Amino acid sequence: MKVFVSKHKHRFQNITAITGAGISAESGVPTFRGTDGLWKNFRAEELATPEAFQKNPKLVWEWYLWRRNIIESKSPNEGHKALVELEQKHSNFFLITQNVDGLHLQAGSKRPLEIHGNIFINRCVSCDYQSKELKIDSKNLPPHCGRCNSLLRPGVLWFGESYEELKLNQSIFRMQNTDLLLILGTSGAVSMPVYLAQIAKEAGSLVIEINQEETPFTSSADLFLQGKSGKILPELVQEILSV
Repeated sequence: MKVFVSKHKHRFQNITAITGAGISAESGVPTFRGTDGLWKNFRAEELATPEAFQKNPKLVWEWYLWRRNIIESKSPNEGHKALVELEQKHSNFFLITQNVDGLHLQAGSKRPLEIHGNIFINRCVSCDYQSKELKIDSKNLPPHCGRCNSLLRPGVLWFGESYEELKLNQSIFRMQNTDLLLILGTSGAVSMPVYLAQIAKEAGSLVIEINQEETPFTSSADLFLQGKSGKILPELVQEILSV
């Protein structure tokens, strides 16, 4: 790692990181997919859809409140904190996250691009009003918008929905103008991060991946560091920032 960073450091003008569920799993946040996603015999893929919400909004909200309660008991780890330091000390660092748990914000990241939204945002299905401050009463579900009385939904991207155009365009532009891409704790099961990494690679970016096992990114990475982000990333960041 030291040799790689030292050899290429002169290129690290624009640094971008993409984080996935793995970095939050190190804080104890379940992935909510597969066996971790099983809740009352429902899989995440069955509940995180517009169709499920239309059919039974109360059930979907019960699941999301359960998830919120779990996430609220967790704290950012050393991987989250290392990215905060990189943002503070590198003038052109950009963070894209697939995670909806808000742990990057809690750690101190100022402007993470949450491409899948944030689970603590409540969004109106009609007027698109959004709020984090409103506390949802579990005894009065589903909640309604205080402005137009339509249903509120969690402010996350569901299966079958399209990415917000602004967020997608920001991500693509950044990939086209990145010298170093850090891929952290993402499995590649979601196609968008793979697509973004391909854009960065084709644009000439160096790619470093940190993950506990190989992924679809690994064969394209210039450097694959196997292990936990919380252990490896702080050291990597120090190497990047060292004079």
